[in-house]
Amino acid sequence: MSTRVNKHGSAGRKLRVAVNHVEFTKYSEREIIQYDIELQPEGTEFKKLPPPELMRSVFDQCMRIHRASRLGNTHMVYDARKIAYAPRRVCGPTETLRLEVSHSEAGRASKYIVQIREAAVIDPSSVTRFIRGDAGTEMADIQPALTAMDLAIGSVAHQDMVGFGRSFFTRAQSMPTSGGLELWRGFSLSVRPGMERLFLNVNTAVTAMYMPGSLLNALLAVFDLQSAEQLRGHIDQSRAREMSAYLRGLTLYLRHRGITGKRKFAVKGITSAALDRESFEWEDPDRPGHPETVSIAQYYAKRYNIKLRYPYLPGLVGRKNAIFPIELCEVAENQRYRGKLDDRQTADMVRFACQRPDENRNRIEDVLKQLNFAESPVTAAFGLTLTSRLAEVESRVLPAPTINYGRASQEPTLSPASGAWNMRGKRVSTPGASLEFWAVLVLSRQRDLPMNRVQAFVTMLVDTCIQTGYDIRQSRPPIVYGNLNADLGREMRHACDAINLPPKRPPQLLLVVLPSTNAHVYQTIKNCAYTTLGIQTQCMQAKNMQRPSTQYCANLCLKINTKLGGTNQALTPSHLQKLVHNKPTLFMGCDVTHPAPGEQHKPSIASVVGSTDFMGLRYSATLIQLPSRQELVSKLQDAVVRHLKLFFKGTKTKPRHIIFYRDGVGETQFSQVRDRELIEIQRACSSVEPGYKPEITFLAVLKRHNTRFFPLNRTGDRTGNCVPGTVIDRSITIPALFDFYLFSHAAIQGTSRPTHYYVLHNDAKFTADEIQELTYHLCFTYAICTRSVSLVPPVYYAHRVADRARCHMVDMGVGFEDASSATSGYYGGAGTSTRQTDDPDRATKIIKTHENLDETMYFM
Repeated sequence: MSTRVNKHGSAGRKLRVAVNHVEFTKYSEREIIQYDIELQPEGTEFKKLPPPELMRSVFDQCMRIHRASRLGNTHMVYDARKIAYAPRRVCGPTETLRLEVSHSEAGRASKYIVQIREAAVIDPSSVTRFIRGDAGTEMADIQPALTAMDLAIGSVAHQDMVGFGRSFFTRAQSMPTSGGLELWRGFSLSVRPGMERLFLNVNTAVTAMYMPGSLLNALLAVFDLQSAEQLRGHIDQSRAREMSAYLRGLTLYLRHRGITGKRKFAVKGITSAALDRESFEWEDPDRPGHPETVSIAQYYAKRYNIKLRYPYLPGLVGRKNAIFPIELCEVAENQRYRGKLDDRQTADMVRFACQRPDENRNRIEDVLKQLNFAESPVTAAFGLTLTSRLAEVESRVLPAPTINYGRASQEPTLSPASGAWNMRGKRVSTPGASLEFWAVLVLSRQRDLPMNRVQAFVTMLVDTCIQTGYDIRQSRPPIVYGNLNADLGREMRHACDAINLPPKRPPQLLLVVLPSTNAHVYQTIKNCAYTTLGIQTQCMQAKNMQRPSTQYCANLCLKINTKLGGTNQALTPSHLQKLVHNKPTLFMGCDVTHPAPGEQHKPSIASVVGSTDFMGLRYSATLIQLPSRQELVSKLQDAVVRHLKLFFKGTKTKPRHIIFYRDGVGETQFSQVRDRELIEIQRACSSVEPGYKPEITFLAVLKRHNTRFFPLNRTGDRTGNCVPGTVIDRSITIPALFDFYLFSHAAIQGTSRPTHYYVLHNDAKFTADEIQELTYHLCFTYAICTRSVSLVPPVYYAHRVADRARCHMVDMGVGFEDASSATSGYYGGAGTSTRQTDDPDRATKIIKTHENLDETMYFM
């Protein structure tokens, strides 16, 4: 990995901050034994692993019964799948320990066999070597020891809370939300290496859970209905898909007078007909030899003497196609919801999770008191001892850069120490192409958004753009009303046809007014613009046209100017050139996004962006389709070649330096990704010109982490967070790496999360001060807002490109196809099937954008 030129930075004002890390005062360097665990029902085996909570419950019962008699009073910790750890051997290295245990669930007892075999011996002294900074030890080398410690620490939380991986939650701190869900508070625990110290990271967490209890009540909440009667005759395919999506992966209890206790089952799907119309052939046990055709509703009346209250509802299909009435089912407790939250649920989640830094810190300290690790026999057995208070570390506050606007601005330069400013009295630094050939497509009904209101907004937008330094020559563009439910591509062409265009001149812009935030409508519009029409589009919601404001119009102006080739603000050129060692520099960003869990047949998408000017303000984008869940970027060489050529096209100069910011990589993958992708970048350079070897600086960027910092002695901003420019590169950073945490943005609410940067390759020999200042100051150049952003712009743009990739996929046959099965007689529980394509190169390919947009910032 990259060696630090200067181990720590020194620039900026020094401050002490607290961090949500607790230091280990002691950890044992004795060997930890890793075991393979095979847990099966007696006399048979699981077809697939049952839920982790059952596996853990059976294993814990086995430990309680056999720890003293068969395990030598040894504590073992278990991952609830196939691996366990112990601080000493419980059987010989080549032996298999076989233990029997009886376990009861929902009133039904079952016997299980637990087999324990030694798999590996872990040496925790590797952790000592790593935190000491010894050469030759990498993050991946110490991961087995950290995992064992994580499980030992987590076992304390498992006693009273529901655990998912390293996160633990309780219903005692919860709130209901819409759609049959509720939100639970909890925390995460993770052992982290620091500089010559080992820490436990403790952070607050929030998750969505299924609301336990009546399934019928939950489904009514999904549809936002008051009674089941409202569903009579109204379960169409759309509602069936919505119901199936909620039931996907859900475990239910069946409870009625015909069975003992509660029977647990998983849902395969729902019947396509109501229970009083879904029939089968049945032989009454009291009348053998006389089979009859009965409906499901009749069967429950005859077999169990249960008269269903809602026979007009569909049934649930379980194992062996058994059918169960919804009204007799309950949602089992402690089940995490893994689907996508809707807008209302997301808003509730944000409100529920949002806590000021002081509140967050207090909750973390309360968690530590609650867990009381000092009294745990498990942590003692593994030789783990922790302090009881949060660690404090040194931070520095870097000065803000000077931001430059157009010369005609009332205030052409400013240095916003607070991380935010506004456009009053300012003009864009470089105006894009004058806007002359454009139209407005209104997809709201004219009675809801009349023509005079649309025209008034357009006038305000034009005036604001002109005041901001962007020229609009056509102040009265054609306004066309379209049908939201029609072919949107056709509606867009119709609006373009209303523009008085010279021969062979494409429209410059289509301003599209949407009545809502419907994702499918938005993606369809962008797909048509990106792949078929080749025009810039700017979407907006109708409500913003109903109540127009100059601030909103100014924000639109920044987006339009960027899409049409302009730049809005810039760093001082001499300052930027000094930061990059006075060398022409190509800034690049890369991100890989993966499909959601359970969507294995969807591709992963790599997005690569590269600057096309000396100032790192203009970018072009490349999209690469990858096999599902692949992390390494195939065809990166092709993408880098393209961006080298575009940089030369825009500057007439070859870059002598490439700064590559790579997002989407976990710490254990650093070596693999750096080695593979660095070679791809080098090959791209040599393929452009033999012997061409620009300097390459390769940084990994991590935003999804659990480290939080808390200012001390009221040194924070108005929200109580660290001020913009705060950088931490001591104590809790990783000795073997060149890494730092950076707060480059001003928090609006809640507890701010810094971005973690790792310099993995450093041809330019950047010092810590240089790379930190460069990265921070670039965050002031994000094109479409008047704030410094939390993520360096090349990565931020790569995120936007990846998000827009969904629009490219709308008509490509990629992803799930919601469907019902007419032959099976029920709607699939997953509500999905795989749509096949004839694409021979589906695995890996560069996704094309229309040539009119290909070199523009269409993604803004």
